[in-house]
Amino acid sequence: MKAMILAAGVGSRLDPLTRNVPKPMVPIVNRPVMEHIVELLKRHGFNEIMVNLYYLGEQIETHFGDGSRWGVRIHYSKEDRLWGDAGSVKRCEHFFDDTFVVIGGDDITDLDLTRLLRYHKEKRAIATIALSLVDDPSEYGIALLNERGRITRFLEKPRGEVIFSNAANTGVYVFEPEIFDLIPRGVTYGFGANLLPLLLEQRRPFYGFLTSSYWKDVGNLRTYQQTHVDAMQGRVSLRIPYPETRKYVWIGSNVKIDPTAEIGYPVIIGNNCEIGPGAKVLEYSVLGDNCVVEDNATVQESILWEGAVVMRDTMLVRCVVGKGCRVKSNAAVFDGVIVDPVRKNNYVGT
Repeated sequence: MKAMILAAGVGSRLDPLTRNVPKPMVPIVNRPVMEHIVELLKRHGFNEIMVNLYYLGEQIETHFGDGSRWGVRIHYSKEDRLWGDAGSVKRCEHFFDDTFVVIGGDDITDLDLTRLLRYHKEKRAIATIALSLVDDPSEYGIALLNERGRITRFLEKPRGEVIFSNAANTGVYVFEPEIFDLIPRGVTYGFGANLLPLLLEQRRPFYGFLTSSYWKDVGNLRTYQQTHVDAMQGRVSLRIPYPETRKYVWIGSNVKIDPTAEIGYPVIIGNNCEIGPGAKVLEYSVLGDNCVVEDNATVQESILWEGAVVMRDTMLVRCVVGKGCRVKSNAAVFDGVIVDPVRKNNYVGT
């Protein structure tokens, strides 16, 4: 079966983390977001995957190559500008000859794609979207279903009194190839803004699949941090790339931890990390590969990307530190302060 991963977006809401890293390559439990999506597709029998590229797309292509490392075949559609999600899929019309799935490259989910596909076929739908019940639907497209699951109303990112549902569009779609007849060629075209309202207008068989599976769009810093917490608590099924050496503690290879250091839980510590005397790596912290936490430093509820260094006598709480950045000695950084990763060996502190 075939699927498409949408991976062209700029990811401006995660700035500055995405200034030199495309959002699908942002690490979740020390693996790019898109790796989790590829593995999800593979588990459900999707072995031919198209990926559209635009912003820093060469990083995605370099990392994933032809997909053989994951047991799939990955193809690429390189875009000269952003075409919208539906417009990007239209550009790959030649690739799809049967029912196919479209999913965002910045989504974290363990959605049962097999059940979704079965539901779509049972309904004989031209399009089916996976829907998740959310507390605040204002940032998502919302749908209203009838008793048979058919979508009777859809609105993209509602405001105020027009919010008529909390069933949010997850951005996971199943389509029949006939959908391409409805998407114009050579123009910017969106699913939520253009295609889905058109399906309703033309009374096409358009259905919603309500799911209680975990789903988050890793679109901002708060969600990014919460996704790590959820993964470590087991709320979402993601593969953590290190052995669980004790309950809720995952440690990679060649890690040096001083006997006087304190390791809380849950924590993830990547390969080749060094944790110095008196240092503390406390709950809900993630250290990427090759990180250093120096003497008497404290890392709590924080995410360190590969090669980050927290120098001695420093405290980090609820922070994200970019790749190769250093937090200087005797600093205290709290509550989501992001170290700009643009310049290598960038420093924060005094």
